[in-house]
Amino acid sequence: MSAYSFPEDYVERVYAGVLGKLIGVYLGRPFEGWTYERIMSELGEIRDYVHEKLGVPLVVTDDDLTGTFTFLRALPDYGNTLDLTPAQIGQTWLNYIIEQRTILWWGGMGNSTEHTAYLRLKAGIPAPQSGSIALNGQIVAEQIGAQIFIDGWGMVSPSNPVQAAELAWRAGSVSHDGEAVYAAQVIAAMEAAAFVESDMQKLLDVGLSVIPSDSLVARLIEDIRAWHREEPDWRVTRERIVERYGYERYGGNCHVIPNHALIILALLYGEDDVHKSLMIVNTCGWDTDCNSGNVGCLLGIKNGLRGLEGGPDWRGPIADRLYMPTADGGRAITDAVNEAYHVVSIGYALAGQSFAQPKDGARFHFSFPGSVQGFQVDEQDGSVVLQNESHPTIEGQRCLAIAYRGVSQPTLVGTPTFIPPSARQMPDYGLYASPTLYAGQLLTARLIADSKNATSVSVRTFVHIYNDENNLDTILGPASLFRAGEEQTCAWRIPDTQGAPIVEVGFALDVEPGQEGRLYLDSLGWDGVPDTTLTGTRGNSEMRLRAWVNAVDQFEGFWPESFRLIQNAGRGMVSQGGREWQDYRVSATIKPHLARAFGIAARVQGLRRYYALLLTNTGQVQLLKVLDGEQVLSEAAHVWELEKSYQFSLQVVGDRIQAFIDSELIFDVLDENSPLNGGGIALVCEEGHIGCDVVRIQPAS
Repeated sequence: MSAYSFPEDYVERVYAGVLGKLIGVYLGRPFEGWTYERIMSELGEIRDYVHEKLGVPLVVTDDDLTGTFTFLRALPDYGNTLDLTPAQIGQTWLNYIIEQRTILWWGGMGNSTEHTAYLRLKAGIPAPQSGSIALNGQIVAEQIGAQIFIDGWGMVSPSNPVQAAELAWRAGSVSHDGEAVYAAQVIAAMEAAAFVESDMQKLLDVGLSVIPSDSLVARLIEDIRAWHREEPDWRVTRERIVERYGYERYGGNCHVIPNHALIILALLYGEDDVHKSLMIVNTCGWDTDCNSGNVGCLLGIKNGLRGLEGGPDWRGPIADRLYMPTADGGRAITDAVNEAYHVVSIGYALAGQSFAQPKDGARFHFSFPGSVQGFQVDEQDGSVVLQNESHPTIEGQRCLAIAYRGVSQPTLVGTPTFIPPSARQMPDYGLYASPTLYAGQLLTARLIADSKNATSVSVRTFVHIYNDENNLDTILGPASLFRAGEEQTCAWRIPDTQGAPIVEVGFALDVEPGQEGRLYLDSLGWDGVPDTTLTGTRGNSEMRLRAWVNAVDQFEGFWPESFRLIQNAGRGMVSQGGREWQDYRVSATIKPHLARAFGIAARVQGLRRYYALLLTNTGQVQLLKVLDGEQVLSEAAHVWELEKSYQFSLQVVGDRIQAFIDSELIFDVLDENSPLNGGGIALVCEEGHIGCDVVRIQPAS
């Protein structure tokens, strides 16, 4: 792979690409799979979001988005090296995908390409064999999936299309082969080149340069280019595509060739205008969210944030919001800014360069023009408006401006930290997530009052929690009074929520009636590990259970114990927490009713990356390191009985892991230079049924 350089606006262009992907997917999702004729009959040309017309939510869980940004995590998980292999990306699938629940279309062997590949991987067949034509057949291997998940590989390879195409092949070959991988390589290479090349014809030349000239994808592109030269009406060319490359000519449920053709059509006839290009690719039908997502991402990279202006308000309704349900629940509630910075960090790491997150790594920093990172006004009556603006005291920085006028009662401005009420029910893919904020963590916010404010404004940090009736309760932090031009850093250690999940964090503004002013949120974040006890209630509330990312066959809370786990075969777990948890102690009292093995886990980074303390049916206690396989770090004889409770504790501090059973230190080991340097906690059950009432998480002693 050749060397490459970063354009000056690389970071912002990645954000524009991420936004373009989100906009395209959310725009096309409500009518995915429709034909051109049905779209024209029922919706007309697609020039704006149509979710309200069809009675569906706009911001949804979607395989295109979750797969794109999750499979890219193979790079940091394996050291951000260009030696990354298809087999390692396949392991990334197994680590983050919860079978039958997240990311993929679970259509079955030989019907869903991705499900077929997942079953191959699960059976021990590594990539690229897992996605090969030789194993799965040409029709299955050449569906659309490799293309829809590909954008991240282009974004981490700015100005280096050869690298992007190579990474795209490695990623695409996990589940696909042949023309499907060629199509993915074309998109990835064009996106990499779009950071430095503005001419669409030259970008197409770049895409063609990384695939065989005699491939069907190459012929398709040249055909559409020729039709474009001779025919000004995209509708006529669409008809030619249907005739030569339409669905009836290719088998399977969603073949790559017809849909790739529509992407090329939209890019050529869109005249470098994202609004027109999205209209064309969505109006044409078939796999609208997938095609629209690729088009939006490519043009976002190519034209930047300004390219998203001058048409419908694409950004306002989504407010950067993004849901990514995986087995790593702490990353599920995210936003376009956070994901852009994850991509950027990988891009710089691949080039051997360091990259510093803005504002000392604050979770919310609003560094891009127009970014709001999920913040919205709880009751939008027009008295409070949110805008991204230049920082009032630091030139070159941006922040979230909270403009208020005539507020008659305290107004809440917040952003989700867990599954919000609007996302509890999703139309297709469930939202598996754990909270990002917990009791015991220290929240810090930097705010500035506008120097032109006539009066002071009182601000209180707040969190919303789900109570046991699954409704929202508010917990308010201490009040801070901001006079005109005053800047303060507000700190609040989140109080005990009695195990109730925190669903939103933000600020309550209280101003004198009729007054106008502005308050600027420069940054918001939190540090440390939780100090909390996770319990249920009899007849456990739905949202307490859903705070656990469920990867067992049955997980219930309506029995005498708070949490009942049942795993019919193999090992399952329920987990909470995220990668930022590093040094802590987790404890749980567990009663085995039937089990091959059971216990707890720490620094959980998915289903195949964690430390676990287990009692086994062979009369052993084991400390396991699970990382692309299992390593027994230490073991000893330990007699235990069914129907008897045992207290497990794991303490992780740096490289040191200490394990306790019933308060007795069993193991004290060092695991140096391990990539398991942070992660959540889990209850683990292997082939059996266990119960648990209380899980305690606290800073390491």
